Amino acid sequence: MIQGPAGEAVRGLFAQVLAAPWRPKRIAGVIEVAAGEGAEPCGAERLRSIGDGSFYPLFQDLGPGSTACAVDPGGVADACAAVCRDIAAGCDLVVLNKFGKLESENGSGLLAAFAAALERGVPVLTAVSPRNRERWAAFAAPLYEVLPPDLAEIAGWWAAQSPAAASSASR
Repeated sequence: MIQGPAGEAVRGLFAQVLAAPWRPKRIAGVIEVAAGEGAEPCGAERLRSIGDGSFYPLFQDLGPGSTACAVDPGGVADACAAVCRDIAAGCDLVVLNKFGKLESENGSGLLAAFAAALERGVPVLTAVSPRNRERWAAFAAPLYEVLPPDLAEIAGWWAAQSPAAASSASR
């Protein structure tokens, strides 16, 4: 798990990971992306599947003039189900946008995808804010490491987690 930055910094870091030459070929997960120009406040974000590029709404459309934000539970549930299918089909790494409020307080959001990856022993790269760290630890301990928001550190972590590293260690 990456501890430290939020929002744009995490999105940028995950984009670097997904473009890195050392990244595994089979990655499941979703990352948060901007919906594009002209998007309403709070509705500007959506989740994009790493596997097939599908988009899932992150916020509900509350209509013109609304200044309120409300997570779209259906969109997040659809994204979670897609990630679970991708994990079941086989992957080497799961990248999930974050372990946030939905996962830590409601037991919903992408929690089933986190659990599916842990059950299959697939490494997960995610971000956890300090506010949710205690609940993350209760959910994932002792199966996680805290990484700084640094591409070289993540590359080193992946080198130790990768299937190639695991197979050479067992020889």
